[in-house]
Amino acid sequence: MTSGSAHGPAVGPGAVDVARTAWRRLLLRARVRQGGSRVRAALVPVLLAAAAAGIAYGIARYGLGHAAPFFAPVAAWICLGFSPDRQLRRVAEVAVGVAIGVGLGDVVVHAIGSGWWQIAVVVAVSALAARFIDRGAMLTTQAGVQAIVIVALPVAQSGGPLGRWTDALVGGAVAFAVAALTPGDPRRRPRLLGAEAMTELAEVLDVLARGLRSRERGDLDAALVKGRASEGALEEWQSSASSARELARVSAAGLRHREELGVLERQAVLADRAMRSVRVLARRCVPVATGPEERDLSALADLVARLGTGVHVLAEAVGSGRDPAVTREVLLEVARAADPHVLGAGDWQVQSLVLLVRSPVVDLLEAAGATPEQARAALPEL
Repeated sequence: MTSGSAHGPAVGPGAVDVARTAWRRLLLRARVRQGGSRVRAALVPVLLAAAAAGIAYGIARYGLGHAAPFFAPVAAWICLGFSPDRQLRRVAEVAVGVAIGVGLGDVVVHAIGSGWWQIAVVVAVSALAARFIDRGAMLTTQAGVQAIVIVALPVAQSGGPLGRWTDALVGGAVAFAVAALTPGDPRRRPRLLGAEAMTELAEVLDVLARGLRSRERGDLDAALVKGRASEGALEEWQSSASSARELARVSAAGLRHREELGVLERQAVLADRAMRSVRVLARRCVPVATGPEERDLSALADLVARLGTGVHVLAEAVGSGRDPAVTREVLLEVARAADPHVLGAGDWQVQSLVLLVRSPVVDLLEAAGATPEQARAALPEL
């Protein structure tokens, strides 16, 4: 039998095992949810790239009569990949880079053979030629990579000394045609990821509010675990929003949506900041809510729950691209209620929790379209 201590009841090995199992389940659910999101986002791009690879192979094999047109489908797949961010400039960069690398590699193999110094020569020449043609990093990278493949793994094939270069051109042309005929909305993926990341944040607040009401250590720990498990979703949102905004500079569709893409990028940064603050709040709630003192935490739990409701509404607005006006109203009410003199009167520990709530409220108000001045002015004076 496990005895207690001056600091509270001791935790037995069975309770530790249960906590660890719950932790693993929460992490697993988060990973499965995020993995499913990635599959849904990549499904159409992957199917289009797979079709392009097959078409490129068919053109080179049956149209050009090449017996083993390996580089036609390879070039098509490299150019398109699985990302929905298929801007024509990027596809063209990769296609030209592949063609340069394969072409120069073929020339080197047929002229001076293959070996360690031939690889060094062809990589240097390919990379410098790519840098001369354009400033794109992908172009230079692919030129070097494909040149190495050609020289290091020479394959006998029909089609003449430049057969593989012709295959690479076919693959790049097919990929460019697919990208041109299936233009994507650059806002779609950042919106989708934003809605999912905001929902993760809202669910953390929901669990935390439940833990404050029940004063159960398991609920409070679950909120912290969910907060940590959401880091991947938030990072992916930030990366996608930043990438979409960068690509908007060279895309006609992106130029039309550049302002909204900038808003999505800023929302991703603010949501990440808010999640960090919520994790700090969750950690601080554990000793306050599970301590021996009898505290009334219902008002604080209601405040956190209302904040979670506002974030759920914000998630819907981000996902649909609507103006989050309703969210601003909800969060403004939460901000006005975040008064430590009222909610934590006479208890400095509860007051400290209310103060911690104020930080994510300000960040989320800004994410909902309020200016920093408006967000701070909505909080009661200390």
